[in-house]
Amino acid sequence: MTTSEQIKVLCLRLGISVSELARQIGQTPQNFNTKLKRNTISQKEIDSICKIFNITHRQFFQLSTGEIIE
Repeated sequence: MTTSEQIKVLCLRLGISVSELARQIGQTPQNFNTKLKRNTISQKEIDSICKIFNITHRQFFQLSTGEIIE
């Protein structure tokens, strides 16, 4: 699963839209969607996502429940 696919699954599991996630990390939904389509998410963006949701990422996301999204 690509990082972009992981982020989309993460949004589904957390019950937020990709657009809302984009806003929370300080990006426009249009810019973030372009990055998802191209799978060009930076480590800084991944770090921001992890900080906002208090989760970890090690080539996968791990929710506080222990669930892993690869």
